[in-house]
Amino acid sequence: MHRLIRTLAFATLLPLAAAAQQYPNKVVRLMVPFPPGGATDIIGRLVSAKMQDVWGQPVVVENKPGAGTVVGTDYVAKSAPDGHTLGMVVTAYVINPSLRSDLPYDTLKDLAGVTQVSVQHLVMAANPAFPANSIPELIALAKKEPGKLAYATPGSGTAMHLSVELLKTSSGIDLVHVPYKGGAPAQQDVMAGRVPILMDVLYAVQPLIKSGRIKVLALLSPSRAPESPEYPVVSESVPGVSALSLVGIVAPAATPRELVNRIGADIARAVKSSDLTERMKQQGMEPIGSTPDQFDALIRAEIEKWAKVVKLSGAKVD
Repeated sequence: MHRLIRTLAFATLLPLAAAAQQYPNKVVRLMVPFPPGGATDIIGRLVSAKMQDVWGQPVVVENKPGAGTVVGTDYVAKSAPDGHTLGMVVTAYVINPSLRSDLPYDTLKDLAGVTQVSVQHLVMAANPAFPANSIPELIALAKKEPGKLAYATPGSGTAMHLSVELLKTSSGIDLVHVPYKGGAPAQQDVMAGRVPILMDVLYAVQPLIKSGRIKVLALLSPSRAPESPEYPVVSESVPGVSALSLVGIVAPAATPRELVNRIGADIARAVKSSDLTERMKQQGMEPIGSTPDQFDALIRAEIEKWAKVVKLSGAKVD
């Protein structure tokens, strides 16, 4: 009986090992939980183009926006665990477990970290006609007009959303959240003056800043960015308010660990030692390229950190 059990177990593992050795043997789909044109879509397409060269198979970006990244991430969680469906995740991935009681997946049980691709700076910007030009001026204006000033973000539950909620709590102001299904539509409405304030990822709006279509109020970084020292940070005016946005890749949890490790190593190698590195830096991203174990540990730590922010701010899904 014991011999039969060992034989069956070995037979079960053989296809998984073979799949890892032959990977990829068909199109790899990279799910981006935002519409085309936003920050996460940009980095997703940079990564997919590079990995297509590395793997010799098509790597196709598919945009599945909705519900603060939940729609796209749920699709990945329920996909075949063969490494051919991967998902881009951002800080919303580690915020949603404490912000949303109706997640259709268990973040820690149904998905596995593959690699952290990068971190990037968050920026609070505004339409050029907005009367405030700094965080102190914004706070003063918001206190004069409580509940009347609105801010746009790429979606509810994102780092952009929770960062502003933390600023509101820490400074005693009231701003109205206007969530969008991605950064691009939020940017368009702020440029058009329909919403005065924008919270987004810096690299996604740099062209708009340089062309004068929006103006910077401050970064949310813990300290001034070395590549953009001219931009103040929120914590200079409101101590303790800071955040960075993470971008990573996940796979269905049942994906064989050997395969997850291989995919993670391939992407991390490209992130850290190729032309992709320079292209990411040019876009204002800080490349990371962690191991699956390192990314899983970061995910757990970030879930705990943001749970405290959600509780402190009293934030709710819009």
